[in-house]
Amino acid sequence: MLEMDLVHVIRHKYYQEGLSGRQISRDTGCSRNTVSKYLEQAEPVYKQEKRRAAPVREKAKHEILKILDEWENKTTEKQRVTGSRLHDELKARNVKVGITTVREIWAEVRRERAEVFIPLVHRPGDEAQVDFFEVTVFENGVRRKAWMFLLRLMYSKWDFTWLYDSCDQLAFLDGHVRAFDALGAVPKRVIYDNLKPAVKKVVLGGRVLTDAMERLSRHYVFEPCFARVGRGNDKGGVESRGKGIRYQNLTPIPEGRSLDEISEALIDKIRSKFETAKSEDGELLTDLFRKEKPLLIPHPGEQFLVAETKLLNVSKSSTVKIKGVRYSLPSRWARLRITAYVGLTTVEFSCRDLRLVRPRGQRGTPCIFYTDYLQELARKPQAVRQVAPELVQELGEPYGELWTLLVDSHGPKDGSRLLAKILQAIVDKGEKRVSQALRLALRTKRLHLSDFDIRLGERPEIVAIPEPLRSYHIESGRAADFDSLLGVGA
Repeated sequence: MLEMDLVHVIRHKYYQEGLSGRQISRDTGCSRNTVSKYLEQAEPVYKQEKRRAAPVREKAKHEILKILDEWENKTTEKQRVTGSRLHDELKARNVKVGITTVREIWAEVRRERAEVFIPLVHRPGDEAQVDFFEVTVFENGVRRKAWMFLLRLMYSKWDFTWLYDSCDQLAFLDGHVRAFDALGAVPKRVIYDNLKPAVKKVVLGGRVLTDAMERLSRHYVFEPCFARVGRGNDKGGVESRGKGIRYQNLTPIPEGRSLDEISEALIDKIRSKFETAKSEDGELLTDLFRKEKPLLIPHPGEQFLVAETKLLNVSKSSTVKIKGVRYSLPSRWARLRITAYVGLTTVEFSCRDLRLVRPRGQRGTPCIFYTDYLQELARKPQAVRQVAPELVQELGEPYGELWTLLVDSHGPKDGSRLLAKILQAIVDKGEKRVSQALRLALRTKRLHLSDFDIRLGERPEIVAIPEPLRSYHIESGRAADFDSLLGVGA
């Protein structure tokens, strides 16, 4: 008979049938004390007995806590403490205890130390979370790693993603600009990890923000907030969503001609699912978004400059090095101090009132333009000879054809001297006028420098020739005509 049933029988016999406690004790086989106890209380009450002393267990737990304190900074998630390892350590310290007891103690300690999560309330217009996630894509048929920027509104679960080559500061800034442009507004708070693009260092009571993070938050007027160090679960919404996107939208591995193309396709997938998705309460996410949108901060309208500002000294060779790439600059900028605005695809250089935009190069590959050195090359024919193929490719036609003809007719040494003189003409007169003169010269096959119109298109003064002299033909002198005077070839 179950104990609850026994209690019912005892109480029924006493209160309903009117039997005495002695008779009930005989009928049920319970002691008089048990019958009296159940007559006083409707349900059985368990009294916790005083815990027996367990000196071996207490000693083992004390040693385990001591070991955990000693190993606090000597373990990782993948090299973590286990019950077996603790048992081995206790044996090495001459603490005699069974492995089962050690595992029970270790489970109890983990439970006591485990963090208790607080169910949070996400209010409309208040909060977004941001993070980067490593993903794999096929770009132009090549399998490669990329980084997915993700911004998620925590109330309506609206997402924005974009793919980048890296998760550096420029990708961080560009992701925000694209997200806020797509949203057409800005959340009041954005929560981050303590990532390098946003945080210089963690200090007691706060964070020292990077200059870029300061500019970004001031421009869009939102409050940057940060999770505890090493606690990604402080922004668990974006963490779990990033994993979900990889499973639901990036499997199998997406393909495209560029990261931008893959990003556009990814956004289309996310938007189409968002249209029909529902919250845990069964409400459409699109309805939640319509409620949230008016409560967001209005978009400032003015475009934020996605660039990293650097102050640099131009070297004596008129070059600067940025993120592993060496860039050439106009030779007149040599040894000056300039400002560089490093963007995702371009670098803008500013020197005094002059600005120059160059495509951003790849790390380890120089970005040198020899047209930056025309003045110096005009004085250094040997240097012209060494860089002529690259130089004429930059200048375009007709310089490629000219260089080929100069080498064929004069050889590379003298051809370089002649090309250097033409470069000086470009410096003096401008590339357009020189190119016109060269095209004319090449059409007439007049390849010697003396045959070029040195005045580069300037019309010579026309002098009228008297009628009696028009029948005379005067040949121009040549250097070879003087060979006979010197006895050469005689």
